[in-house]
Amino acid sequence: MDVLHDRVAAVLAGAAVGDALGGATEGWTPEQIEERHGGRVEGIVGPFLPDWRTARPIAPYHKGDGHVTDDTLMTHALIEVYAKQRRHLDAYDVASDLVPLMMGERRWIPELEDEALILQRVFLAEKWLVMKLHYGHADPREAGVGNVVNCGATMYMAPVGLVHIGDPRGAYAEAIDIAGAHQWSYGREAAGVFAAAVAASATPGATVDDVRRAVLDVAHDGTAAAIRAVFEAVDAFRAAGGSDDPRELGRVVRDAVRPFDTVGEAYRSPAMDARLPSRTKAIEELPVALGFVVAHDGDLRAAVLDAVNYGRDADSIATMAGAICGGLHGSAAVPEEWVREVVTASRLDLDGVVTTMVEVVRDVARADAECAAARAESLSSLLSVGAGA
Repeated sequence: MDVLHDRVAAVLAGAAVGDALGGATEGWTPEQIEERHGGRVEGIVGPFLPDWRTARPIAPYHKGDGHVTDDTLMTHALIEVYAKQRRHLDAYDVASDLVPLMMGERRWIPELEDEALILQRVFLAEKWLVMKLHYGHADPREAGVGNVVNCGATMYMAPVGLVHIGDPRGAYAEAIDIAGAHQWSYGREAAGVFAAAVAASATPGATVDDVRRAVLDVAHDGTAAAIRAVFEAVDAFRAAGGSDDPRELGRVVRDAVRPFDTVGEAYRSPAMDARLPSRTKAIEELPVALGFVVAHDGDLRAAVLDAVNYGRDADSIATMAGAICGGLHGSAAVPEEWVREVVTASRLDLDGVVTTMVEVVRDVARADAECAAARAESLSSLLSVGAGA
C-alpha cells in the first residue's frame, strides 16, 4: 500500500470506527456509561437503551452494535461530491450536489436498519441544509447564518483535510468556505480547524506537535482559546505524572473546556443560551478530541476509547480523534477488529470509499501542482521585469 492510500484509509477508517463506538455512548455521562456497561467501554457495545426504537421518539436510532451515525454518512456523501467534481469545493457545491444527495438518494442507514435518505437520519441542525438551500434558496455562502451553532459541519470535514495534505491553511480556508452553507460562528470555525488538523496529521512524518502547531496557527477567537486551555491542562496533567484512574483525564479535559462550552452540564437539557453565536465560545467536541489525541501521543485506540467514555457528544468527539490519529500513524494504528465489525454491521463499502478518495486527492493534487507551476512562472516573469526596470 502506498503512503497516500495508507493515510487516506487510516483517516477514514479511524473516523468511522470512532463514530460507531461513540454512537453507543452519545448523550450520557461517564458515570451512566459505566453503570450501564459494568465499567468503562473497551470496544463495540450494544445500544444504551434496549428499547431504542421507542425510548426517545425524536431519535429512534439503533446506536451501538457497530453502527455508524450521521457523522460517517455525511463524510462519505461529501466524498461523493468530491468524486463528481474532481476539484476543490465551495459552498455552492453543497447546494448543487451535497443537498441533492441528502434528499434524493436512498442508501443503507445503519441506525434505521433500512434504506432511507440521509435527510431522514440527520438531526435538526443538519436538516437546516435542505431547508435553507433547497427550499429557501439562500445564498450558499451565507446559508449557515441562523442555524443552531453545533459541530454538525465539523464532523464531516475530514475529506477537506485529505485534499490538502501538507497544507493545513489551505484545508482551513476550503472548509470555512464549504461550512458557510451549513454553519456560522464557532460552528463554522471548528470545521476549518478540524480540516487543518487532518491535513497536518496525514502529512508524511507528521507528529502530534505538528498537529498542535497547525490548529493553533489557524484557529481564532473562542475556538483558539478553548484548544489552548485543553492543551495546557493536558500538558500539566502529564507533567504531574498522570493518574492511575482512567477517568481522570476526561475530567481534566472537561474542566478545561467547560468555560467555552455553552451547552452546560446537562447535555440533553442545554442552557437557554446554548449554541448561540459568540466570539468567545467554542463547540466542545473539537478541543476535547484534540486533548485526547495529545494526551495519548496520537494512539488511536486510547484516544478513541477516552472519547467514547467521555460521553456527551461522544460519536463526534471519537470521529475527530480517530481521523487525526489515523492520519498520524496510518492504517496499522486502527484496530482491525473494530474495522471488520463496523464495516460488516454498517454495510459500509469502506474500501470503495477509500479508493475514490485517493483518486480525488491525486487528481486535485495534480491540478494544484500545475497551477502552482504556472503561477511561479508568472511571478518569476513579473519579478524579472521589476528587477530590470
